[in-house]
Amino acid sequence: MRFAFSTLGVPGMPVPAVAALAASTGWQGVELRTHPEEPVDLAMGIRERDAVVDAFARAGVEIVTVAGYAQVAAAGDEAAMSEELTELVRLARDLRATFVRVFPGGGDQPRETADATAARRLAAVAETAADAGVRVLLETHDSHRTGTAVSRIVSQVGHKHVGALWDVLHPWLEGEPPVTTRAALGPYLGCVQVKDVASAEDLTPLPLGAGVLPLGACLGLADGDGWVCWEYERRWHPGAAELPGILAAGREHLESLVRS
Repeated sequence: MRFAFSTLGVPGMPVPAVAALAASTGWQGVELRTHPEEPVDLAMGIRERDAVVDAFARAGVEIVTVAGYAQVAAAGDEAAMSEELTELVRLARDLRATFVRVFPGGGDQPRETADATAARRLAAVAETAADAGVRVLLETHDSHRTGTAVSRIVSQVGHKHVGALWDVLHPWLEGEPPVTTRAALGPYLGCVQVKDVASAEDLTPLPLGAGVLPLGACLGLADGDGWVCWEYERRWHPGAAELPGILAAGREHLESLVRS
């Protein structure tokens, strides 16, 4: 397994500093939160994109995921969604990232409607992703928290450049056992996103291993050659411990779970 962390845990940190932090704490990759309030977003010009690639190359760290915020099941303008997905794929291509992360965002629509909308939009961008050498991953999140729910969508798409991202928190909150999540995601699984919390009522991020999430069970079911990404949501919980000080210990904990 290879380990990455998300820049959600170090909001606003300049790209060279992120790359240096990853290298100094032994992480092999980084997931770049892609948002206008961050150093990496869709408005970046080619020179800025090249500078990001150069910073990570010099640090010897991979850019694993462009973490976008497109909601592929949401009601809304089809042309705007198509453009956003296409631009996310192009950004990932330019940054030499492996994955693009998207959300369901189906809201309170009927299940069949949300599933069909998401599948149609993901299918429409699949060939663009293939041409770019990028895989678009739908996260277990919001309206589709479980592996079972996400698999309904990606199985309809039926394209190897559209897959799933297993955020371990959300299926757990829905009561879906890790073995069920993994079985549902099957060949669609592209990346496992880990985190830890105190309880279902208190989602303040904790150092890995300090909370209640079944991380060992999840990693025991993951692809041994795949990526595992720590999403430490300090952006939403500024009172949580700062990520740089716990990064090395977090990596060591993940490595211990894989060895056990």
